[in-house]
Amino acid sequence: MANRTKTLAVRTPEGIEFSLQIAGPVCRLLAYLIDASAIWSAVMLTGNILKIVSAINGQLGMAMLVFAAFVISVGYGIVFEWFWRGQTIGKKVLRLRVMDSQGLRLQFSQIVVRNLLRVVDSLPLLYLVGGVTCLLSPYSQRLGDIAANTIVVRNPEIFEPNLEKLFPDKFNSLKEYPHLAARLRGSISPEEAFLILRALQRRNELEPTARVSLFNELAEQLKSAVKFPQEALEGISDERYLGNVIDVIFRPRI
Repeated sequence: MANRTKTLAVRTPEGIEFSLQIAGPVCRLLAYLIDASAIWSAVMLTGNILKIVSAINGQLGMAMLVFAAFVISVGYGIVFEWFWRGQTIGKKVLRLRVMDSQGLRLQFSQIVVRNLLRVVDSLPLLYLVGGVTCLLSPYSQRLGDIAANTIVVRNPEIFEPNLEKLFPDKFNSLKEYPHLAARLRGSISPEEAFLILRALQRRNELEPTARVSLFNELAEQLKSAVKFPQEALEGISDERYLGNVIDVIFRPRI
């Protein structure tokens, strides 16, 4: 459960618990100001382009500008949060990320809902509704987050783990395919890397069946994201595969 220390504990079905640091209202406001500047710049650029239309028909030009401003303001968050896995320009600068409130993979529908309701959160002016809701919520959620079942967290600072202790065998079959290893590294967010690392570090705390199930689920998600040749995966368990993934992330050079 979340509390006033602004952390959220997420427990997997296999019994591993992870703590996520919730982003507070102040850092979220700063990120929003950066995003608002980017949105305003895009709207101004669109306005300059539409001056040609306004010169011919002033009302049509104004209507098109209002519509374009709405599309840009809503579409900005949807596009960036989907392609940057929960981040916008402002969130990336402030090291914030949108996540599902249960720690699950963020869905496109959640991104759409939270960004559409940004219009309500901004009422009556200066983001008053969203700001007050964020202050009162134990998860620092605005209305859009509550409706979409999302939270905004701080990106964890992940330092290089002792990989020799995790897996003494230094051979990594994934590194035999550097272009695929680079794709794999780019497809994993800091949060996902952190969760995999924590699962590996605490693997001995799990019951054998739960251990196999957890690592199988994690491995299958990554294997479907970046497909390596079968010879790179032969003879290694899901647990070892995840260890190789962590090795690729933290020690990319061969």
